[in-house]
Amino acid sequence: MNVSEIAFTTYPVKDMDRAVGFYERVIGLTKTMDHRTEGGRWVEFDIGAGTLGLGKMEGWEPSPQGGTAGLEVDDFEQALAEVRAAGVTITMGPIETPVCHMLMIQDTEGNPLILHHRKPGHA
Repeated sequence: MNVSEIAFTTYPVKDMDRAVGFYERVIGLTKTMDHRTEGGRWVEFDIGAGTLGLGKMEGWEPSPQGGTAGLEVDDFEQALAEVRAAGVTITMGPIETPVCHMLMIQDTEGNPLILHHRKPGHA
């Protein structure tokens, strides 16, 4: 097996419309796919070469202890101000490391999400 890239990161959701609204209005993403299946729904947001997916399916529940996606933002201070203004729950940070600034928030479903900004000179 040869893995060449991460195809997508995904979160389970309970209320798809509420979750899509959060990712569109607060995070600023644009929905690129919305697919309904019998008993479920799958929505995608393309970000650069990757994809963030939201899935609503029986037996798959959101969790604040689950995996998380780290989204690179252009302006960390602006992103911080926007999530604070929107009343988003901040669960960690903001934190400054030698290479970055980051902040962990919760989406409307309780899933963790990291907003991240690399300092100049760090890949």
